[in-house]
Amino acid sequence: MNSAIQPLRRSPLHERSAAQGARFVPFAGYEMPVQYAGVTKEHLCVRTAVGIFDVSHMGELELWGPGAGPALDRIVTSEVLKLSTGNALYTVACNETGTILDDLIVYRLGAERFLVVCNASNRDKMRAHFARETEGRCQFADRSDEYGLLALQGPLAMKLLARVGADPRVLGLARMGVTETKLAGCDVTVARTGYTGEDGVELFTRTADACTVWDALIAAGEPLGISPIGLGARDTLRLEARLSLYGNEIDETTNPLEAGIGWTVKLDKGPFIGRDALQRAKAQGLSRKLVGIEMVGRGIARHGYPVLDATGKAVGRVTSGSPSLSLHKNIGLCYVPMSLSKLGSKLAIEIRGIAVEATVVQTPFYKRSE
Repeated sequence: MNSAIQPLRRSPLHERSAAQGARFVPFAGYEMPVQYAGVTKEHLCVRTAVGIFDVSHMGELELWGPGAGPALDRIVTSEVLKLSTGNALYTVACNETGTILDDLIVYRLGAERFLVVCNASNRDKMRAHFARETEGRCQFADRSDEYGLLALQGPLAMKLLARVGADPRVLGLARMGVTETKLAGCDVTVARTGYTGEDGVELFTRTADACTVWDALIAAGEPLGISPIGLGARDTLRLEARLSLYGNEIDETTNPLEAGIGWTVKLDKGPFIGRDALQRAKAQGLSRKLVGIEMVGRGIARHGYPVLDATGKAVGRVTSGSPSLSLHKNIGLCYVPMSLSKLGSKLAIEIRGIAVEATVVQTPFYKRSE
């Protein structure tokens, strides 16, 4: 007998998205908004004004107690113990072979209290991994169902927060800073983080308060041109900023060194899961590297398309690709042999049986004005 298909879960903001005209798609076990007014309009809204995202599908894992810092430092590749309270860091958790279980953001909310955000698609895997690795070391809980998570992104994001009465601690947050405060009368944890390449914040609310905060931001943001933003524009925005997507650029077949996020790996910090394997990989030298490409010929490099060398031999596959809606070019990411990873290297992408010329270019493709 076939097992029953699990129904898709819904965000606490589902009804708000539906009222805004969202088109929904299945994503990581959730019914999520892929677009509202259209990907291009939403993308450009984030680049020029401010957009609001429902990202409540993401996982939130909490560690606390005297052993929380050391336990987390062993799980991830970065130096958690050097992270000061009120700050966050981007990192990865690896397995013993040095490949990536998930990429994470770690928020230090107190001396012995940490919040870790994981990808929705990896929530079950990471909950089990953290439970196993924290046993006997510290307290641990999966808090995902207790949180709503909104992202406010764009050059007018902080101006919008001022309009809803955010206190000076929030408005003065440095990049990767985090603080606990009140917005619209609700307890909110505000972090100056995001996944778009723009300025902005992510807002953690109680599940029951998510709609109240959403409504306040939408109302206050109308004079600023706010728009709700779906997963479609979230993907084009993060690609322009060269931010990795789990399942595309990174997974359990890739290590952080070849993925271009080797800066998250602190081999001299002491023991952590995957350290020995990553030390060996660094000593042996990389055989491939994740690079950015720009299409020279006409065509879009889509996920999974073959990457060819000058002889027409397949040397990799596109991990992500789309038109750049900000730069009016067709861009993508792919793994290639080290010999083809230098800027200016000539490649081709096989599109419906035709080899279309591409060039290795500098990333990020888009970088916001400070």
